[in-house]
Amino acid sequence: MSQRVPGPPAATSRVLPCSTYLTYVAYVDMLDAVTVLTFDSYSEARDHLKEVLDTADRGEPVVVRRQGHAAAVVNVERLRDLLIHRCPPDARVVPEAGGWSILLPGLPIAADGSTLDQALDEMVLALREYAADWCDHLKDAPNHRENWGLVQMVSLSDDAQIKEWLAGPSA
Repeated sequence: MSQRVPGPPAATSRVLPCSTYLTYVAYVDMLDAVTVLTFDSYSEARDHLKEVLDTADRGEPVVVRRQGHAAAVVNVERLRDLLIHRCPPDARVVPEAGGWSILLPGLPIAADGSTLDQALDEMVLALREYAADWCDHLKDAPNHRENWGLVQMVSLSDDAQIKEWLAGPSA
């Protein structure tokens, strides 16, 4: 049966690097109580899918429990926005040999193109390939497992959104 349970106690905010797994924290003050819409089974959540999606769209917490695990249901745009702010691209754009190269320091991802736009298109493809590889076999590798946030952000974004992210906040 679905239930609204009190949320976690008040917490302070801090910026986490992209490589840190995100912890869902509800902020409360002493006068307000945050409730979490919780379903104890997948079947129960499925039976109340409209309520689950409407609650998530309002930005309120929804938890679905299954076999000892819990998953949060969140609005895609809200999650993508959070991940964009937690995962700054730090893209390095370099003019090189009559074209352009784009590198993401600390990541095994690079792209080249004869124009900057071509290099950006290639970087989008490289990020999508990395996300697919991460899901397939890199997620448990010690030097890749911390890239969960990047993979989620790429997976939840269209090509134009990824290009905008690569260009950074000044673009």
